[in-house]
Amino acid sequence: MGVPKVAIVGRPNVGKSSLLNWLAGKRISVVDPMSGVTRDRVTYLMHEGDRYFELVDTGGIGIVDLDDLSADIDHQIQVGIEEAAVILFVVDGKTGVTKLDIDVAERLRKLEKPMLMVINKCDSPKLDEDIAEYYRLTSAPVVCTSVKSGRNLDGLLAKVLEMLPSEDEIEQDEGALLSATPELKLAIVGRRNVGKSTFINVLAETDRMIVSEVAGTTRDSVDIHFQLDEKSFIAIDTPGVRKKKSLAGSVEWYGLTRAKRSVRRANVVLMFFNAIDTISRVDKQLVDEIATHHKPCIFVVNKWDLAGDMTTEKWTEYLFHQFASMRHVPIAFITAEQQRNVKKLINLAQTIHKQACIRVSTSKVNTVVRAAIENNPPPHRKNRRPKIFYGTQVSTEPPTIVLKCNDPKLFDPSWKRYLLGVLREQLPFQEVPIRLYMRSRLKREDGMDTSLEDQAESVDVSE
Repeated sequence: MGVPKVAIVGRPNVGKSSLLNWLAGKRISVVDPMSGVTRDRVTYLMHEGDRYFELVDTGGIGIVDLDDLSADIDHQIQVGIEEAAVILFVVDGKTGVTKLDIDVAERLRKLEKPMLMVINKCDSPKLDEDIAEYYRLTSAPVVCTSVKSGRNLDGLLAKVLEMLPSEDEIEQDEGALLSATPELKLAIVGRRNVGKSTFINVLAETDRMIVSEVAGTTRDSVDIHFQLDEKSFIAIDTPGVRKKKSLAGSVEWYGLTRAKRSVRRANVVLMFFNAIDTISRVDKQLVDEIATHHKPCIFVVNKWDLAGDMTTEKWTEYLFHQFASMRHVPIAFITAEQQRNVKKLINLAQTIHKQACIRVSTSKVNTVVRAAIENNPPPHRKNRRPKIFYGTQVSTEPPTIVLKCNDPKLFDPSWKRYLLGVLREQLPFQEVPIRLYMRSRLKREDGMDTSLEDQAESVDVSE
C-alpha cells in the first residue's frame, strides 16, 4: 500500500474544496459559489506530524452538469472513494440535512472503510447544539468545523491521523519514498481541447482525468503521479486557456491563473499544440509566460495522425517563425490517443531537465566568452569600448551566467543575442533557456573590485 488517500466527499456546495485548501494551507482547489466547479479529482500530499497522506477533493455528488458530463464526474468520484483509506463525509451545518445528503449517506453506508462526518460551516459554537439531526446519516464520528472562522482545524487533523492505516500496513521501502520526491514535474499547458487530458490518461494508464470533446473540461490544475522506467514523475494537468476578454467569470479566471502558476511550479513545460490548428494569440501568451520564467520547454504537436499532408519540417518552420526567440526549444510530434511517441517525449523532458541542472566551471565560461569576443568584438558605443572582464555561472534551473563588464549599457542588443547564441552552442545548454546578466565592475576605495553580490547595476539580457 502506498501513501494513504483521504477522500473528501459530499453533495455540491458544502465546502469540500474550501476544506482541502484549509487543510493544505494554500489554494489548491477552485472555490466558487457556483455548483459543480470541481469535476476531476484534485489531490494534495499532506505531511502532518510524522505521517504522509494524500487529500483528494471530489466533485459534488448529485450535480447535474451543464456540459452533460455528470456520468464522467460521478465516475471520478467513485474512483476517489474506492482508492481512499479514509473518507471525510462533508455536510453543511447551516442548511440542515437535505435529500442529497441522504443520498450520499446511502452511497457511503455500503463501504467498509473508516469514515468521519465533517459538519462544516459551523461558524459559531452555538450551531453545534443543532447537529443532532445529522446523526441519522451515519454512525461515523463527527467533527464540527468552520473554514470561514478557522474552527477546529487541529481537531480535524487529529481525527484524520487517528483513522489512517497503521504504519505496519503501509509500505516504507525506498520505492514508496521516491514517489513523494519525483524525478521532475511536467506542466501540461495549451489552449482548450488540444488533448492534454488524453495525454495525462496515457501517462497514468488509467482514466485519471475526464476526457471529453467539450472544450474547457479541466478547471483545476491537477497533480498526477506516474512512474516510467522505475522513476517517479508528476504531471500537472492545467485548464485549457482562452483569450482574456473571453474569460467567463471567476472560474475561467482561476483557470488562467492556475495555468500560469503551473508553469512556475514545473521543471519542464510541455506546450501543447493541435496539429490541425494554427497558432493563436492564446498560444503566444502562454509561450511568453514560459519565456518570462525561463522554463525548459518542449513544443508538443499533438494529434499528428490528423495532420494530413503537413510535414514535420513545415510545422517546425512554422513554429520557429511564430516564436523566433524560442529556436532552442525542441519539438515533439505525438498522437496521445494512440500512445505514439509518448515515452520518447518523457525521455526528452528528462534530457532537457538534466541540461538545466548542469553547472559549468568558471574557466569554461570565460574560454567561451573570450573566443566569442575574438571572433566578433562588440562595437564601440559613444566612443567607448565595451569590455567584459570575466564571467561565471552562479546558479542552475535556469542556468544563470553573470558577466562582469565596464558598463552594461555599452553592449548592443544584437551583440548580446549573438553572445547568447554562442553560449548555447558552446556550453551544454543547447535546448534550455539561459539567463544572462551583465554587471558593472566597480572599484572600492582600497582599489579592490567589488564582489558579484555588491554590484550597483545589473542588466538582464536573457531571451
